[in-house]
Amino acid sequence: MIETFREFTFEAAHKTPPYSGLHGHSFLVRIFLRGEPHPEYGWTHNQYEVEPVVDAVRRDLDQRYLNDVPGLAVPSLENVARWVYERFAALLPGLHRVTIQRGMPGQIEGCTYAPLGFPETELAQTTIAQANPVQAKPAQDILA
Repeated sequence: MIETFREFTFEAAHKTPPYSGLHGHSFLVRIFLRGEPHPEYGWTHNQYEVEPVVDAVRRDLDQRYLNDVPGLAVPSLENVARWVYERFAALLPGLHRVTIQRGMPGQIEGCTYAPLGFPETELAQTTIAQANPVQAKPAQDILA
């Protein structure tokens, strides 16, 4: 089993009322592909075949208002990660997970989306639930 990844960037604006007004980010996306190595080349996926798929998804997001992208009416970081995963899953067999991040060094935030069914995903969700049973509060409640 080999895992390879491909990354791309895009610039986009969004808002998530009532938590934020209109603003933009530079996003970095990594898609992780798993599979058995090709007997001659060693790769799991030919990057020349992956590249046009990545370019098509990037074009759907780059320089866009994410709230207007079909399926992203509420473009939180987590929803964007799921949307990206779902777009690639239909086109790239062996897709394992997607990570997405935004922000400048020292202020980066991000998330990883992987569907249930992968053992490490289920373990991580169980561990998080056990470690933090309290629901998160909106920032304005914490700062009030």
